[in-house]
Amino acid sequence: MYPIYLKRWGLLLAFMVCFLHPGCTAHQEPRPVNVNVNKNYDQPASKYYYFTEAQFALLRQNFDRAQEYMEKALTKDPDSVYLMNELLSIYLQNRENEKAFYLAGEILEKQPNDLHTLNIYGRISHALGRVSEAAEAYEKILVEDPARQNIYLLLADLYLKEENPEKAGEILRQLLALFPESFAGHYYLGKAYMARGQLDKAEEEFKKTLKLNPDLEEPRFALVELYEQWEKTEKVEKLYQEILIRDPENVRAAFELGYYYHQTGKTKDSRFLLGSLGKRSDSEPEIIRTLATLYLEAEQYDKAAVIIDGMLSGSPDSSDLHYLAGVINHELGNDDKAIEHLEKVDPESRFFNNAIMHIAFLYQQKEKVDKAIDYLYNALEKSPEDSDLFHYLGLLYEDIEKYEEAKKALKQGIDIDPGNAKLHFRLGVIYDKMDRKEDCIEQMKKVIALEPDNASALNYLGYTWADMNQNLEQAEVLIKKAIELKPDDGYITDSLGWVFYRQGRYEEAVEVLQRAVELVSDDPIILEHMGDAYLKVSQKNKALKFYKKSLEVKEPKDKPELEKKIQELMDSLMQEGLYNNEMQVQ
Repeated sequence: MYPIYLKRWGLLLAFMVCFLHPGCTAHQEPRPVNVNVNKNYDQPASKYYYFTEAQFALLRQNFDRAQEYMEKALTKDPDSVYLMNELLSIYLQNRENEKAFYLAGEILEKQPNDLHTLNIYGRISHALGRVSEAAEAYEKILVEDPARQNIYLLLADLYLKEENPEKAGEILRQLLALFPESFAGHYYLGKAYMARGQLDKAEEEFKKTLKLNPDLEEPRFALVELYEQWEKTEKVEKLYQEILIRDPENVRAAFELGYYYHQTGKTKDSRFLLGSLGKRSDSEPEIIRTLATLYLEAEQYDKAAVIIDGMLSGSPDSSDLHYLAGVINHELGNDDKAIEHLEKVDPESRFFNNAIMHIAFLYQQKEKVDKAIDYLYNALEKSPEDSDLFHYLGLLYEDIEKYEEAKKALKQGIDIDPGNAKLHFRLGVIYDKMDRKEDCIEQMKKVIALEPDNASALNYLGYTWADMNQNLEQAEVLIKKAIELKPDDGYITDSLGWVFYRQGRYEEAVEVLQRAVELVSDDPIILEHMGDAYLKVSQKNKALKFYKKSLEVKEPKDKPELEKKIQELMDSLMQEGLYNNEMQVQ
């Protein structure tokens, strides 16, 4: 079925993408892959051929192609540990952690005490949050080689993150019995003691860490945290100043000290320190990135608000700071203040267009859609060639069901940027809502021509054909491709089930729609489709059950037709003696 599109423009997400991770792509969860599949290929059926091609691909640094060929080599000799290790190395290079996890597990079944593979398996398990597997691997390594200092530390870190400081402390004491000069061991033991509330022992371990390695920063920050818990104000301030004397460019210490001054009533000192950071941020963007990393990613918005306010006192016209202040205030629920800051973003700023759309979103969220639309039109006077503004304008008109205006806005955007798949997709949706199916189909075809792997467009076109009971074979091909791209999408899964239903493949439809319901349990269309499919395989009681579930979540305007369907089914069941006077299915 048609996917649901989010109307909320996340201020924080936009900031992170634009400022912290430029050029990054959307993350997609990997899935376990059995590499011992697809054994039939048109190319020479030799593992040596595929292995050689993989090596050439590696030399050319074409790691995707290297992976493809090495997987094929392994299908020719699935018991080869050598090929498994070669493929494991490529998976790690390609950051295919999930695949690497399963393949490393296969290697360990054949070589359970291989330290190299155990190390990889432990680290991957650690990264994937598979605590028990990681701990088991690390412990096996230590049995075989007790001198591996880094493994003790990894295992202790694992237990600390799992809030098991007792176990972490036990591991670290084992490490320090063997390596008493391990400053990392003393540091993490201090963290373990601190997690258990044993602050005096924690202080002792952090001081030992600094004695062994005086240049370390983290033990000093750990001591600051400890002294804050102890409410030893003088020691807190002294430590921050010590860090800044050793490293005047330490932005984290400056942020923390500025905030500490604010909290302890030293407002003048706080404004001076944070204001100087604000002045520096104009020419040192790393300062703002550090602020976002330390406090926004950790969702410490109250702290971030104090710091950004202090920074603005030193640089009141900074667009970057005002944009970030808008982000923070929105996250705190201060939308009026967020708008006030966002309106101060300069048209020359890289955040200007984002600020405009965020302001429009905030008006929309306050149910002031007309004001949001007016704001966008005013913005278009300054940026008439910005197709993104037309896209958002189309979304706003769609939200209030003014489809003609939405169509006009989207077409204006397409005139500016004809290769913008996002605009064509939204125009297709508008045509669909205007019941102009052929125009909708034309737009979806354009999207697919521009982006052949656009799962949303593939699904939309396939479902539209299925709903029209046309081109069902083509619809099936499109939707199956969409499922390959998004295998756990309940709406696309529903589309495939609906194609099977239209083709008269009712048993298959039931099976696929059951999966769609598992993925999305509260969508009225999916639930109704499930009822329709059960009805076709003569399971009327189950059909009625899903029709009633669908009715509970349907929009009022869509209920009459389903209510009629339910009544007809109940009448049929009563005639067959399968429905009693209390209106219960027998």
